[in-house]
Amino acid sequence: MAILATGLAVFFAAHVIPIAPSLRDAATKPLGVGGRKILVSLLSAAGFALIIWGKAEAPFVAVFDPPAWGRMATHAVMPLAFVFLVAAYAPANRIRAGVRHPMLLAVVLWAAGHLAANGDLASLLLFGGFATYALVDLGAAARRPAARPKVGSWIADAGVVVIGLVIYVAVLHAHPILFGVRALT
Repeated sequence: MAILATGLAVFFAAHVIPIAPSLRDAATKPLGVGGRKILVSLLSAAGFALIIWGKAEAPFVAVFDPPAWGRMATHAVMPLAFVFLVAAYAPANRIRAGVRHPMLLAVVLWAAGHLAANGDLASLLLFGGFATYALVDLGAAARRPAARPKVGSWIADAGVVVIGLVIYVAVLHAHPILFGVRALT
């Protein structure tokens, strides 16, 4: 469990650097903007690797029995999470323009859905940690001035939805290979 906790700490610490002005400036002064971005990327990758390793190695420690509706809730929110994830990175689209922070919203939906379906300690750390971080970041982002994203066409939105749903179906079917757990029962 310590590896998972360390990975989460490193991953989230890396993500705080760009949004905390004092940390951002402290990292930018000696490294420059490019160096700071490389540092954040390396720390994020290291944290992510530790998260994967730690979750795979964590013992199963039951904390609560997930509700009967938990798996259905996960399947209900995950398609939307993937659509928001694609919208965050796709060029001009109305979804990103209408949802101020689609990536963070995707993380909240992913984490909340998986919390509803998993009652073990490692899952609580993983999904609870990501949900907490994303909600805190959403709150902080709401206080920052928002840039106006380019608004695309309805065709771009349809593309975002189709790509998001295709990725969802692919991950759903590859879930046992990727994560060692069948998502479909």
